[in-house]
Amino acid sequence: MKNKFEAAVLSDGAWGTALALTLLDNGHCVKLWGPFPDYLGEIRETGENHRFLPGVRIPENLELLRDMGDAVADAEIVVLAAPVRYCRATLERFAPLAREGQLVLNVAKGIECGSLKRISELCEEILGRNVRYAVLSGPSHAEEVALKMPTAVVAASDDKSIAEKIQQAFMNKYFRVYTSSDVPGVELGGALKNVFAIAAGIVDGMGLGDNAKAALMTRGIAEMARMGVAMGGLSETFSGLSGIGDMIVTCTSGHSRNRRLGEALGKGRILPDILDDMGMVVAEGVGTTESGFHLSRSKALDTPIIDEMFAGLYNGKDPRECLRDLMGRKARREFD
Repeated sequence: MKNKFEAAVLSDGAWGTALALTLLDNGHCVKLWGPFPDYLGEIRETGENHRFLPGVRIPENLELLRDMGDAVADAEIVVLAAPVRYCRATLERFAPLAREGQLVLNVAKGIECGSLKRISELCEEILGRNVRYAVLSGPSHAEEVALKMPTAVVAASDDKSIAEKIQQAFMNKYFRVYTSSDVPGVELGGALKNVFAIAAGIVDGMGLGDNAKAALMTRGIAEMARMGVAMGGLSETFSGLSGIGDMIVTCTSGHSRNRRLGEALGKGRILPDILDDMGMVVAEGVGTTESGFHLSRSKALDTPIIDEMFAGLYNGKDPRECLRDLMGRKARREFD
């Protein structure tokens, strides 16, 4: 018999909603907070989060709350599900409400632009050490989790008991949770794979074939691991669910917003137009390309794919030129 928890999910986006439904399915008391009261009312009235998770029924026993204080007041687990660009503002709003020892679970995937901080570092800056922290990541499209399709993810925390508590809270017959102690590795795997997913979409949009995509993904894992180890992560993490697992699903799936954005770029569309069409739906890989590039430079790391993606997204370099420069690099051993 599972222990039952009270949980608050901060963000009514696709992933936050899907995880709220998973927790609810496990018998927990779940409160979902969103930043726009009118939209929460619309979700309740229609029984559907049509903007972010269309076609999935929202049950009446999922509490939709406009007041963050009401959502987190009794929560043992607070799920931070806001996109990375909104994490700081969400955490600053949550900070005066946080209780000593409250468990904050980050499920966002990215690195803050400007500060170059991972979300664990952002939480420590804003919340201090009063709360306990964990991160949940892995190959997990919200659309499939909400439909109860088989999914496996990893929960990481510096404290083994916290990772195991997240495992117990979320795991069920369709949502399998493994545990890890490698917080930086799991965070960086979940963040950086979005950069390579945009690149994979460009490969698809340009019609470059399966060989090119396989090469991109494999060398992307090498860059991801190189960065991760330099930031304190474990190399084996990048062979796991938050590394190669998330890389595979995000680079190949039709659900992947980042891959679709890249495909549009590969077909000749320009980034501002693509982002305008996406509206409130966020492709985290765009911001992570910028933060990942500057993070790599700060550590003097060799990250040629990330470098070319930054040149393409932020300096207007033509994708064909990026490909030419990647393929024309000096010959080297594979594992140097």
